[in-house]
Amino acid sequence: MSIESADYNHGIEPERALKYAIQHIRGDRAEIVEGVIEPVSPTWDHEAAAETIRDQIRARARELGCVTGSGNLDLPGSSNWYVPDIAVVPATAAKGAGALLPADTLLVVEVTSESNAETDRVVKRKRYAEYGAPLYLLVDRQERSVTVYSEPGQLGYTKADGPHPYGTPVRIPVPFGLDLDTSSL
Repeated sequence: MSIESADYNHGIEPERALKYAIQHIRGDRAEIVEGVIEPVSPTWDHEAAAETIRDQIRARARELGCVTGSGNLDLPGSSNWYVPDIAVVPATAAKGAGALLPADTLLVVEVTSESNAETDRVVKRKRYAEYGAPLYLLVDRQERSVTVYSEPGQLGYTKADGPHPYGTPVRIPVPFGLDLDTSSL
């Protein structure tokens, strides 16, 4: 059989093959968004914005018995495997886990980049809700705004608080119950 005539779809489950491959990429981290493998290589400006948020939620996350990080989130039954900018997850769930589900999180934070802003605004917002992430914080660097999404459902989040322009305090609801200072974003 020649390589041109090989049918690599025969006997292979595409979702499982994609997710296996993404976990074995050497070098930069990558995620799968709607079946497309995308590298995760944020700029320093992007990282500074994420760090500003992380610094403000870290103490409360610890009080809740959680850790903050950017570990893998699997969305079973779909061709999606996300690497959020920040996820807050129970420390007991994180210990020994290779990947978690969005429903295992208390909060997911995405900071937009020019190359993927629409993905964070639309696709990930819908998917995180569909897979039960209770809170989704979108830091939109291009729009210079912050939005908190809550009350997830199969069709998306049913509640949005924002967009709030940078400089406006933004309330992260229970279990966090804290106001983010967005002035230094």
